[in-house]
Amino acid sequence: MTAARFHVTSRFALESGEVLRDVRQAYVLEGTINEARDNVVVVFHSLTGSPETLGGWKGSVIGPGKAVDTTKWAVLCPNLLGSCYGTTFKRSLRRVGKADAQPTITTRDQALLVFSLVESLGISSLALVTGGSLGGMVALEFAASFPERTRAAVVFAAPAAHTAWAIGWNHVQRRALEAGGPEAGLAVARMAGMLTYRTPEEFEVRFGRQGGADEPFAVQSYLSRHGAKLVARFDAKSYRTLLGAMDAHDVGRGRGGAAAALAAVGARLTAVGIPGDGLYPEGVVKSWAEAAGAAFTELPSTHGHDGFLLEPEAAGAILGTTLAGTLACVSLPAGAAEAGRASSSWAAAR
Repeated sequence: MTAARFHVTSRFALESGEVLRDVRQAYVLEGTINEARDNVVVVFHSLTGSPETLGGWKGSVIGPGKAVDTTKWAVLCPNLLGSCYGTTFKRSLRRVGKADAQPTITTRDQALLVFSLVESLGISSLALVTGGSLGGMVALEFAASFPERTRAAVVFAAPAAHTAWAIGWNHVQRRALEAGGPEAGLAVARMAGMLTYRTPEEFEVRFGRQGGADEPFAVQSYLSRHGAKLVARFDAKSYRTLLGAMDAHDVGRGRGGAAAALAAVGARLTAVGIPGDGLYPEGVVKSWAEAAGAAFTELPSTHGHDGFLLEPEAAGAILGTTLAGTLACVSLPAGAAEAGRASSSWAAAR
C-alpha cells in the first residue's frame, strides 16, 4: 500500500467551539501534481473507509489506465477528522473532563480541515471532489464551502441533510456500542449497518434459507463475519464520532437551505442515486439535486446503498465522463516525478 503522509495543523477550531491542537491529518496522494497544480482529484472515503484504499476504489476505479487515470490525475485521499486511519489530534482535558472523551465533529469541520491540506499543497483549483455515503456528504460540504476551488463534484448516495430514517439507524448502532462495549458492540453495530447497505432482494438471492458455517443460517454467518472483520480493523470511539458527524450533516444549515448553499456550485455538481438504496433512497438524492440545479444520474445496482463501491464500472463511467469535461482546462503532468514532491508539509509514515 502507498505510505500515508501527514499534514499538521497546530490549531483547528471546530464548529462546536472547541479547539483541537496538533492535528495530524493522514492522507494518500497517487499520481503527479502538475506544474499548474490544477489536476488534483479529492476522494473522500466513507464511514469505515481508508486513504490507502482510495475510498474503496483503488485498482478498480482509480489507477493507471482506470476511469480516474493516475497517469493524468493526482488523486488525494485524506483520512477524515475523527477516523482512526492515521489522523490524530490533541484536546484540552480541562474542557472535556476525561481523557477518553471524543469531540463533536461535523462534516463541515471535516471539509474545512481538508481545505487546509489542499492549501498546504499549493493546489490552485480542484478538478473534482467526490465520495459516497459519508464521503459524499463531505464532498457536498466542501463544494458548498469552497465553490471557487471546486471545478466539479460528484456525490454518490448521500443526502443534503441526514434524514430521520438514517439518524434512527445510527441511534440503534450507538445503543449497540453502549450495550456491548468496544468489541461486541462494534460488531453488532456493523451488522445493523450492513442491513442498510444492501437490499432484501440481494440477501434473498444470495442466502435464502441456506445453512451457515457457524450459525443456523448463512445470512447470520455473513453478518457475524462482517462484524468481526470491522472489530479487527476499526475503533469503536471513531465509529461513534463519525456517526455523530453524519447525524449533524446539513449542508443548508446557516446558509438558507440546501438550494441556497449549493447555488454557486450547482451547475458543476452531479448527484448520483442508487435504485433500491434503503439508507438514502434515490428520491432523497434526486430531490436535493433538483432544488440545487445539479445534474442527477442513476447508478443501477442490485446491491443497494453499497452500489457505488460494488459497481466500479458504473461509478467509473460517471467519474470519467465528469473528468473528461474538465480535461481541456488542465495542464497534464510531464515526466514521472514523485507525486507531491513540491509539498513540504508532510512526513512519510514509518
